[in-house]
Amino acid sequence: MGLFSRRDKAPKAAADDQPALASSQSKTSLTSASSSIVTPINTSSRIINRTSAGTTSTAGPGTPLTPFSPTGMNPTLPKVDMPRPPDPQLDPAGYLRSLSAVRERCQILWSKALKNDLRHFDVDMRKFPDVVSFVANIIKRDYDAPFTTIPPHGRYQHFGVGGRDRIAHLLATWPEDMVDNTEKCKRMIDLFLVSVLLDAGAGTKWSYKSVENGRVYRRSEGIAVATLDMFKTGLFSGSPANKYQVDKEGLRQLTVEKLAQGLQSTPGNEMAGLEGRAQLLIRLSEALNNTEYFGEDGRPGNMLDHILSHPSTQASSVIIVPLTVLWNVLMDGLAPIWPPSRTAINGVSLGDAWPCSSMPQPAQSPTSPTFSPFPNTTGQSNGIAPWESILPFHKLTQWLTYSLMQPMQSIMKIQFAGQELLTGLPEYRNGGLFIDMGVMTLKPEDQERGLQHYAEYCQRTGTKAVEVAPMFEPSDDVIVEWRGATVGFLDMLALEVNRVLKAELAGGELSLAQVLEAGSWKGGREIAEVSRPNTKEPPILIDSDGTVF
Repeated sequence: MGLFSRRDKAPKAAADDQPALASSQSKTSLTSASSSIVTPINTSSRIINRTSAGTTSTAGPGTPLTPFSPTGMNPTLPKVDMPRPPDPQLDPAGYLRSLSAVRERCQILWSKALKNDLRHFDVDMRKFPDVVSFVANIIKRDYDAPFTTIPPHGRYQHFGVGGRDRIAHLLATWPEDMVDNTEKCKRMIDLFLVSVLLDAGAGTKWSYKSVENGRVYRRSEGIAVATLDMFKTGLFSGSPANKYQVDKEGLRQLTVEKLAQGLQSTPGNEMAGLEGRAQLLIRLSEALNNTEYFGEDGRPGNMLDHILSHPSTQASSVIIVPLTVLWNVLMDGLAPIWPPSRTAINGVSLGDAWPCSSMPQPAQSPTSPTFSPFPNTTGQSNGIAPWESILPFHKLTQWLTYSLMQPMQSIMKIQFAGQELLTGLPEYRNGGLFIDMGVMTLKPEDQERGLQHYAEYCQRTGTKAVEVAPMFEPSDDVIVEWRGATVGFLDMLALEVNRVLKAELAGGELSLAQVLEAGSWKGGREIAEVSRPNTKEPPILIDSDGTVF
């Protein structure tokens, strides 16, 4: 739905209206191992303005210029040495919680994918050029060369659904003489953090009716608008003096019922994993007791004070912060929010990190009940440590990092060194792109097992099976392998898209964050809409509690 239409690059005044969808289609032969795929085309006579994230312009009449414009946000920075991650032989938990570990460990699995040596998926690299062409065409459809207006991937864009820059409107309501830039930035950090933590898959039943204009939004954009509305009512604030904040007192008073009301989750309009989301925010209230990061009032936005005063932060013509400073705040400061059942080493919870059978396996598994790798069957010591079987992703933490950098860069003019350490997000839109386009195909025995799981899920929850797809729990080896391969394929996709668009980039280069925003995430959603038009769900479903994806 909307896959074959060109987005309006200059939305008209009525951008928030829901337009009719174009239906023209075209199949274009591509030079990609003799295959052909359906690609976006320019339907200039039927221009539409879709409501998914990444709209090139969200300003309407009376909308102040957004401070989140990508222009001028990435000057050439002086070289800043990044601290090395912990030695995994000495501190395996510290290493697996580091940002560097995500790409390093996923590359091991990705190298197996390139050789078609995965346990749960068949990999056909002849289809990869199709993905590159598809994503490049989406970028050309929605943005003008040399594509400098593409923002980096982040939560901010989701608030602009329908062509309305809600963040700019909100910032404009706070007078400069009463709310300075530091406080504005803190408020945006507060809002974005809660919104990201709630941004797991919403399910097919749920939608949200905006209190602002009465329009209905779904999925990530619907959750963004809902959290903005809740933020503006002061639901997350415990301060009588400022309802526009998130703090430990406000979150401590949160209940499943209050969150359900804020999200409009009712019978027939249920938000998937609602209780898990509520518990996540309640646990966040405990994490905010960390005064080093979040101050005496336990507010996420106070991390700005910690970042600016950190010894490694450099101030010259611009403020330069090593990305690892922000990463450590999010990994260490938010550690208490993760459920205790997640993978742990030596009693240290690793968060979004999982054992995977396609990784090197130790001869014997450790005794920790929260750690379940797949030991080899030789019974002999093989020199492989237990930590080597674990794949770290830290998807929510990376999504937070991408998203929280946006207000700090735009409002406070902070520049982050080391952004290249961030990876593509291993979630179902990015990962679904490679399955729907044939690069990865679930093996028959796993397909059968996943379909059985889905049938049991439908029976357990009373869900009507509209479009059947295999389903697995987040910890299932299928999902972990899928996510690990996705990280590697996204790196490869960014390189190839830049190669294909080289002439139009006029000497520039798209960052991985821009390819995620303008291409892979959007492409994954659009190909899902074509492949499964009734549910628009990914090709593999996640039986999630609302705290991972």
